[in-house]
Amino acid sequence: MADDVNGLSDRALSIFAFAAYHRLVSGERVTSVIRKDGAGHEADPQGVKELEERGLVTAGETDIDLGDTAQATVEAMVAALRGEVGR
Repeated sequence: MADDVNGLSDRALSIFAFAAYHRLVSGERVTSVIRKDGAGHEADPQGVKELEERGLVTAGETDIDLGDTAQATVEAMVAALRGEVGR
């Protein structure tokens, strides 16, 4: 099931949503996001595990590296958001 985004849980999608936020703010393609920021904010552990099991990300102690399919999915999410507001 490597690189499969079909049927992702909301917990997994929340990680992509966080990446999409950073994509919108920075204007640049996002290749990684913070897993734990040391201030109490943390990516959902079940979501991280799901994405890892599907081969979409590689997670370390503090960072989550997005693979090519994950990056493309974030780009598609951003395009869908823009499309919803006529951009």
